[in-house]
Amino acid sequence: MSVQISPSILSADFARLADEAKAVEGADWLHVDVMDNHFVPNLTLGLPVVESLRKATGTPLDCHLMIEDPDRWAPAYVEAGASSVTFHAEAARAPVRIAREIRHKGARASMALRPATPIEPYEDLLPELDMLLIMTIEPGFGGQPFLDIMLPKIRRTRALIDKHGLELWLQVDGGVSAETIERCAEAGADNFVAGTAVYGADDPAAAVRALREQAAAVHRH
Repeated sequence: MSVQISPSILSADFARLADEAKAVEGADWLHVDVMDNHFVPNLTLGLPVVESLRKATGTPLDCHLMIEDPDRWAPAYVEAGASSVTFHAEAARAPVRIAREIRHKGARASMALRPATPIEPYEDLLPELDMLLIMTIEPGFGGQPFLDIMLPKIRRTRALIDKHGLELWLQVDGGVSAETIERCAEAGADNFVAGTAVYGADDPAAAVRALREQAAAVHRH
């Protein structure tokens, strides 16, 4: 299980996005939060910014759609340059169709679950996905404290992935930092979205390396 770090551009300086993207070019992914002020109470970046980021960095873009109607919009984010597109189970009308469309267009398909949404009803969908995202905060704003009550859900999800023998990445997003990443790794996560922990550091690239090493040390044991 290889560890991947995805710095969240939500915590970057929006006036300097190209520079902020370059500051973490050693990361595995650049996590882009798309919020529509309907599914979550915040408004952030959309398709034009994704297109601009694609030109500004060689780091693959991991777009997390916290929006209503992902059925309609998800394919457009692949066309805009995303290498991975995450839609929310709670917002999707036809999750299998969305996942297949994302894959058909050449990106990795991922589904996210809010903290109160259980994984078990979605067990049969897992083979249609390349990644599953467990939110470890309520989605909508960066900088929130990590919810430890999500650790059992991460463990149950890892057990389901292993039960079916799937090559499915398990991502966590929300409050991931030097203080919490080891607990997430122990629970079975292998892809970590970190916002403030990276962009709040004096050296974002060094923060990415340190977080990766912390999580990798857990997986080695």
